Amino acid sequence: MQATGYGRYVTSMEQLLPQGAWLVSELEAIKDFDRSTPGADGFVQALDKDTGEELWSVVVQSGDLEAPAWLHRFKVKIASAVAPELPPVMPGTPFRPVHFEGLMLIPYLDDKNCTGPEPGKRHRCRGKVAYSVRASGMRAPKGSKPAPAVPVPAASASGGGA
Repeated sequence: MQATGYGRYVTSMEQLLPQGAWLVSELEAIKDFDRSTPGADGFVQALDKDTGEELWSVVVQSGDLEAPAWLHRFKVKIASAVAPELPPVMPGTPFRPVHFEGLMLIPYLDDKNCTGPEPGKRHRCRGKVAYSVRASGMRAPKGSKPAPAVPVPAASASGGGA
């Protein structure tokens, strides 16, 4: 892992997810809550601060059972001018193995559990360092094959009546 100087750490699939990863969600556009307005036409997609590209997210399941808890299932944000294409489903399963390119970890302070002091008690902050995972793209891992097309049975000529 290599620090970029901005509190961001460049990493790779081999370092972060050595046992591989699978998508467990569809691709979602990330909402810019500051620029969006209420109503059906008020959605504004968030943009990456560095590249200006649109932000997308997917939920990933790690294949590494020995990984830290935060790496078992997590979101990956992808900056891309167009919606990234999802990798194909693995034959015979509902799973989509995925390989991320340009992986980066961004640490931040998760202060959801940090509350102010109560009268007569010491301040107890349960804040912790958490990580946001970013990628520049995703694709199917090398060597994976798309699921074969499932033939659709032909309709009977008699209309199906008995």
